[in-house]
Amino acid sequence: MKRKTKLIHAGITGDPNTGAVSVPVYQVSTYQQEQIGVHQGYEYSRTGNPTRFALEELIKDLEEGQRGFAFGSGMAAIHAVFTLFNTGDHVLLTDDVYGGTYRIFTKVLTRLGIESTFVDTTDLEAVKQAIQPNTKAIYIETPTNPLLKVTDIRAISDIGHEHNLLVVVDNTFATPYWQNPLVLGADIVLHSATKYLGGHSDLVAGLAVVNSEKLGDELHFIQNAVGGILGPQDSWLLIRGIKTLGLRMEAIERNAQEIVKFLDQHDKVSKVYYPGLEQHPQHKLASEQAEGFGGIISFDVGSNEHAERLLSRLHYFTLAESLGAVESLISVPARMTHASIPEERRTELGITPGLVRISVGIEDVEDLIDDLRAALED
Repeated sequence: MKRKTKLIHAGITGDPNTGAVSVPVYQVSTYQQEQIGVHQGYEYSRTGNPTRFALEELIKDLEEGQRGFAFGSGMAAIHAVFTLFNTGDHVLLTDDVYGGTYRIFTKVLTRLGIESTFVDTTDLEAVKQAIQPNTKAIYIETPTNPLLKVTDIRAISDIGHEHNLLVVVDNTFATPYWQNPLVLGADIVLHSATKYLGGHSDLVAGLAVVNSEKLGDELHFIQNAVGGILGPQDSWLLIRGIKTLGLRMEAIERNAQEIVKFLDQHDKVSKVYYPGLEQHPQHKLASEQAEGFGGIISFDVGSNEHAERLLSRLHYFTLAESLGAVESLISVPARMTHASIPEERRTELGITPGLVRISVGIEDVEDLIDDLRAALED
């Protein structure tokens, strides 16, 4: 199947019992059993729900994995995956991960005795040097949030497997429409499905896909034991959102390309971060590894004051956390999505007070550029 066809026809489609074209919302907690332990595949909705299962089968097929899992948020999915590890285990992570990821590793998983080191995963030698005897996994975001750095998934997977490590990839920015980490060698792929997969700012969800039945059994045990599952209504909304993912990603990318051209030439913008720019350090890798560059653009306007002035003058960009929606969103990472990262660490990474991140929507691009132009004027 081609990509857009797969979005519509992968996984479980319709309802064989009624002929309904859309998978029903099974708003149910428990299921009748014929005898003790004899049932039709479902016994309790924490363990499995038909609507959630349809979503899990869909993301499994889109990421070309073995099993998929749906959680109540992206952070719940990350937490579940790293509950696979034990006290004393060590994880390497991309240095400029999302602030919530940084927070869970430095403030929550540390309580369980799981150690972590943040490293520039675009530097393969630095990754090799950071591996310790107790390292069990490498976790990468690519492209990263918010600096849009691109890590070589295949190379990291080779390094990881050479050292018997699991390789986990946050694929939120690229989505399975543009990039498939499991195909490139990763073991687990994660999504904040709140973002592009849902696409309409109307749900919070997380997804995980694994490349083996063994990992699938282990992660299902955790999902069922801990219970951070996605409900049937949000599962249905997410299935519906995914059906238009291809159309949205293509429209968003067209808009992003034009906005990047505008920002890159503007004298009030000191730097633009976008993998589609030829001067981006990993532009060639991004071109080879993914089918598209995405709709996230970060740019620096020099100071917090300039950033606030820009925000106060915009009309079509909504100041909000999150990204990946049909409407264009804007944020200042240092004070919003990455505020949980200590200031000295943000400065070291280049997440400056004047750094602005936009999530491009599907509006008419002329309106978006005119909005930015007016807001950047003296």
